[in-house]
Amino acid sequence: MSFDLLSPPIRKYIREQRWEQLRDIQVAAIHRILTTDNHYILASPTSSGKTEAAFLPILSTVDFKESGVQVLYISPLIALINDQFYRIELLCQSLDITVTKWHGEAKLSAKNKLIKEPSGIVLITPESLEAMFVNKPFNIKLLFSNLKFVVIDEIHAFIGTDRGIQLKSLLSRLQLVNTTPFRIIGLSATIGDYSEAKKFTGNEEKTKVLLDKRKKELCVEFKYFKSDSRDLPLKLLKDLYLNTRNDKVLIFPNSRGRTEEIAVKLKKISDKVNGHGNYFTHHSSVDKEIREDIEFFAKNNKYKNFTIACTSTLELGIDIGSVNKVIQIDATHSVASLIQRIGRSGRRGNENSHLILYATNEYSLLQSLACWLLYNEDSIDSPYNVDKPFDILVHQILSITKQYSGLPMAKLIDLVGNNFAFSYIEKSDCEEIISHLINTELLERIQHEVIIGLEGEKLINTWDFYGVFKTKDNFKVVNSGNKIGEIPFSPQLVEDENIFLAAKIWKIKFIDFKYKKIEVISANDGKSPIFISDEAIIHPKIRQKMLDVLYSKEHFYFLDAESHFKLDELRRDFSVFNIQDYLCDRPLLIKEGHLEFFSFTGTRINRSISFLFDIAKIEHFSGDGISFEIKLSKQDLLAKWYTLVNLIDTIDVHLETLLKKKPEVIGFSKWGQYLPLKFQINLLKQHYFDFNGAELFLTSCKLIASE
Repeated sequence: MSFDLLSPPIRKYIREQRWEQLRDIQVAAIHRILTTDNHYILASPTSSGKTEAAFLPILSTVDFKESGVQVLYISPLIALINDQFYRIELLCQSLDITVTKWHGEAKLSAKNKLIKEPSGIVLITPESLEAMFVNKPFNIKLLFSNLKFVVIDEIHAFIGTDRGIQLKSLLSRLQLVNTTPFRIIGLSATIGDYSEAKKFTGNEEKTKVLLDKRKKELCVEFKYFKSDSRDLPLKLLKDLYLNTRNDKVLIFPNSRGRTEEIAVKLKKISDKVNGHGNYFTHHSSVDKEIREDIEFFAKNNKYKNFTIACTSTLELGIDIGSVNKVIQIDATHSVASLIQRIGRSGRRGNENSHLILYATNEYSLLQSLACWLLYNEDSIDSPYNVDKPFDILVHQILSITKQYSGLPMAKLIDLVGNNFAFSYIEKSDCEEIISHLINTELLERIQHEVIIGLEGEKLINTWDFYGVFKTKDNFKVVNSGNKIGEIPFSPQLVEDENIFLAAKIWKIKFIDFKYKKIEVISANDGKSPIFISDEAIIHPKIRQKMLDVLYSKEHFYFLDAESHFKLDELRRDFSVFNIQDYLCDRPLLIKEGHLEFFSFTGTRINRSISFLFDIAKIEHFSGDGISFEIKLSKQDLLAKWYTLVNLIDTIDVHLETLLKKKPEVIGFSKWGQYLPLKFQINLLKQHYFDFNGAELFLTSCKLIASE
C-alpha cells in the first residue's frame, strides 16, 4: 500500500490533516517514485493533488540533513511560486525542512540565509536560475551540487516554447555541477505530447508518465451574440451579468482590453440594479500588488460573490479558492488552454464545473465547438517544437561564456554539444554561429580562449538578458502615487482621454514621455486600452474539426437557440460544396471578380500558403484565418495551384529576400537577430512557417468549387 511506503512523519502529517484517502495520482506517484529511480511526468486534472503527489514521496525519501539544497521546484510564474510556497511549507513545517523562495521579488534576507546554510527546498523561476548562472555561478555549485530532485510545475507551459528550451539547457548545465544525477518530476493537467514532456529530463527512456484520465462532471452551455463592432453587444453583457451575479466566476476573453471592457461594464450594470461591486481584472498589465489583492480576496472570502475577467495569468494553478463558473468569451486558441480554464471551476471537494462559451461571430462559434469536441475526445493539440533552436543557442552560448568568465573554444563547443537542449544541432553549425558572434563582437577570441565581447557586454549587463522572451516597452500608469499598471503607448493615449485599467475608469491628466509615466484620475466613462498582441497560432486539427462539424448532421444539445440557428446557417452556406473527403477536399467559392478559398488548416500552414501565393504573384487577402480571397478566375487559379509546391524547393532563396526586405519578420524571436542569415532562414522555417505541412496540404488538397 502506498501510504505504508511513506515515512512516519509524513504519515503523521496526513492523519493530522484528516485526509480520508489519497488521490489516485498520489497513490501511483508515491509507489513509483519510492520504488524506482525513474523520472516521472504526473499528468492529472487541475486540483487533483499533483503537488502533494510529488512532494509526499520526495519528503519521505530525501535526507535533508545532507549539505546543500536537496529539492529544486521550478515554476513558470512568480505568483505560482508564492502560492505554492505556503502549500509546501505546510508539508515541511513539522519536518524541520527549510523552504526558500528565490526570485526577483523574494526577500534578500532569506536568500542570504540560504547561501550561508544551503539546505532544504528552493522555489525558483528559469530566469532567476539563469541569473545565478550568469552573475554568481559559485552559488550554483554551493547550493545545487547535491540536488536529489527537481520538480517542474505546469510543465506544459514550457513545452514548445523558447523558455522551455532555455529550461532544458539550464537543467543540463545543472547536472554538470551535481555530484550524482538528480531525478526530475514534471507536473501538468494538460499535455498533448508526452514525448516532448519527457525530453525535459534528458533521458526519455528512463522517464515514465503517470496519467490520470478522470474528468469532473461538467455542465456546458454555448451562447451566440453577433457583434458588428469593436465592443461587445449590450445584449451579451446583460446576459453575462445574469449568468454571473450570483456566483464566483472567472471570465476568460482573449485579450487584456476585453477583460477591462467586461469588468467595467458589468460593474456598471450591477451598480444600476444594486448588485455586488466585486468586479476585477487580472492580467499582466495590472499592477502585481493589485493582482495579489484580488487573489487573496477570491481565495479567502466564503460568502461574497465575485467576477474576475482575466487572461492566462489565472489559467495556471494559482489557488484562488472555490469558483462556480468559468466563462470563455470567443474561442480559445487551443484545446490545452480550454482544459486549463475548465479546471479552474469546481475546485473544492466534489463540486461540478460549469462552463459557458460565448461567441460573437460564426467562426468563433465553430472554433469553440471544435475545441470542445476535441476536449471530449481527449485530443489535445500539441505545440510546435523546434528541433534546432539556433536562437536560444546564441543566448546560452553567451550565458555559458559569462558563467565561466571566458573559456577555451574547444570547451565551449563541448559544453554546448553535450547539452541535451541542443542535441540535434550539428557541431559545425555551432562553430559557425560562434564565429559569427565573434565577428559581430558579441564574443571575443583571445588566442584559444573565448570571452564576452564589447557588444555582448551590453546585452548581458541588463536584467532583460535572463529571459528569452521579449518584454514590452510600456508606460507606467499612476494615480496619486499609486501604481495601477502598465500599458503600451498608442495613439489612444492622449491627455484628457479616458481609459479602462484594473476594472476602473481613468482620465489621462499628464503623460511624461521621458520617464514613461501616465498620471490619471478617476473618471466616469472611457475605452479599453489598445494592447498589441501576437497572432494566435491555431493547430491544424482544430481547423480540421471545424470543417468536420460543418458537414456533420449532429445536433448539439448544449447550444442555445441562436447558436443552433447560426450553425444551421453556416451548414446551409457550405452545402453548395460537394465535399466528400473531409481531410483533402476544400471549398472554393466563386464570386463576382474573385474567389474565396477556405483552407481550414493551421496558422503556420496558412502563412506558408500565403507566402507561396506572394511568390507566385497571386493577389490575395486573408483576414479571418479560415479563408483566402483570391483575385483570379477559377481557371487561372487551377493553372497556378499545382506549381505552388515546386516553389518550396527554392524557398530559402525567397526567405532570404524576405529577410533583407523586412528584417522585422524575425521579430518573433528575441535572439534570432544575432544569427547569421542562413540560420535566420532556418528559424523562420521552424518557428514561423510550416512548409512541410504546406507541401503535404497542397499536394493532397482538392479544390471543390461551389455548385
